Amino acid sequence: MSSTPSTFADLGLSPGLVTVLAGLGYETPTPIQARAIPELLAGRDVVGLAQTGTGKTAAFALPMLDGIDPDRSETQALIMAPTRELALQVADAVTSYAAQLPGIRVLPVYGGQGYAAQLRGLERGAHVVVGTPGRVIDHLERGSLELSGLDHLVLDEADEMLTMGFAEDVERILRDTPDEKQVALFSATMPPAIRRLAKKYLNDPVDVSIDASIRSTSTVKQRWIGVHHHGKFDALTRLLEVENGDGLLIFVRTKQSTEDLAERLRGRGFDAAALNGDLAQAQRERIVGGLKSGAIDIVVATDVAARGLDVDRITHVINYDIPHDTEAYVHRIGRTGRAGRSGDAIVFVTPRERRMLSALEKVSGRTLEQMSVPSPDEVNERRASRLTESITASLGSPQFHAFRALVEGYAAEQGVEMVDIAAALAVLSADDPNFFLRPEDEVRQAARTERRERDDREPREPRERGESRSFDRSGQDSGEWTRYRLAVGKRHKIGPSAIVGALANEGGLKRSDFGKITIGADHAIVELTADLPAAVFEALSTTRISGKLIDLRLDDGPPPRRERARVGDDDRGGRGGRPSKGPRKPRHTARHD
Repeated sequence: MSSTPSTFADLGLSPGLVTVLAGLGYETPTPIQARAIPELLAGRDVVGLAQTGTGKTAAFALPMLDGIDPDRSETQALIMAPTRELALQVADAVTSYAAQLPGIRVLPVYGGQGYAAQLRGLERGAHVVVGTPGRVIDHLERGSLELSGLDHLVLDEADEMLTMGFAEDVERILRDTPDEKQVALFSATMPPAIRRLAKKYLNDPVDVSIDASIRSTSTVKQRWIGVHHHGKFDALTRLLEVENGDGLLIFVRTKQSTEDLAERLRGRGFDAAALNGDLAQAQRERIVGGLKSGAIDIVVATDVAARGLDVDRITHVINYDIPHDTEAYVHRIGRTGRAGRSGDAIVFVTPRERRMLSALEKVSGRTLEQMSVPSPDEVNERRASRLTESITASLGSPQFHAFRALVEGYAAEQGVEMVDIAAALAVLSADDPNFFLRPEDEVRQAARTERRERDDREPREPRERGESRSFDRSGQDSGEWTRYRLAVGKRHKIGPSAIVGALANEGGLKRSDFGKITIGADHAIVELTADLPAAVFEALSTTRISGKLIDLRLDDGPPPRRERARVGDDDRGGRGGRPSKGPRKPRHTARHD
């Protein structure tokens, strides 16, 4: 086309679709729509490089609907999406686009929902089926989904489907569809695997990619903030107080981290919920619904759990843990600034992660602006502003006059100035003795953070050979360390680094929390700092190394021989201090009384 279409009518869509789009508030085609729709209307296969939030659903759905014959009851279009959430969102969008096209039926099919409703929908005849790969295959094997009359096939967020392990399922479905069909493949990134898939199953496709300068990330203000690891949480809470936002999505790396961080935020008075793959579908829907409605303002999520999440209220995406995969960064920040709206993305960067900034800038096509941790003065200013706003709101309370009379009586009786009473009541309402931050608090916090970072950089000195250790009668180390047994060993092909990595990542431990690690044939003994919080062990209860559950528990075996000799153990492994009676019996596993 010689010029960029300025309206949807210019794209060649039918009048009914143009009318619907006008009613939905669609005025000007987005770049991906302007380039993809004419090609798809012309019958070409399309490979589209487009992130979420660019309007790609309309780009493939509108020309597809233009080709549906409502008089044919068979399935004529199949749209595959990586997650049930995205499948539902796409199905809702297609249904809204088809509002002025009588007779067209759209059906979502996905895991987590019973088969009955889906089977009834397929029996009635669904012109457009939107589904996840696994459930589509289930229906194909049941014979409830027939694709012999398929004319249009769409792979939405193809890179995500391959990342989530659906490559074989996708190819299986593609092989079961007619050779003569139109295929549209849309992906936020184009790794080699996607290119191979397109070359194998698409017929002379036209590439439709959006220049980095006009991708969805162009509507997102991207910033980074330098923090030390141990100062991240305090930096986050200050940021949440100062930033003007609506819904916030905070990304961390592990499922356990979502729970831990959400709980810590709630402890600071923030309304936060965790979103991870362990949640039941009903819980997930409740959290997403709360975020949409405003009942929940902050959601802490993993990359996998946030896939397909489309909530207009999300104004901020905070990368609390920087993603190791730069493409994941694009998907993360694509949760805000959608369809032309503005958004904010902030990345927490520790000193060791500074080298990753250039990679993030390259993949997003934007320069990340550096920002500072909000100062105590900035936080105090916002707290004071919120307090004055609440005072103004309270002036209209039905109880205002009753309390005013009470305060006037108190002032007259006690001889206290009204302004002093107001200040005292403000103190009462603050619910926090440290409502206003003090500069010296920041200095002390910085010192604590620096000390903890230094401890992490400097490994703990190993104990001298033969150093004595005392144990209490429960078998726990009563000194600096506690010994734990893991159900993984040399036969599982693990080393100390695998143990430290798994326990540190899932349990939130640091290097200084680890003592000696001994690896046996089928088990390992690890020394951990005594008095670790219970939450650590809850987090580690489901941890696996090399695919095997570690089954972390207190070690109830005998201590090393040198320790037994020093504390005068009896041959049963007890700690009672009785003298040994004759030669030792053969060594065996013992329990402490």
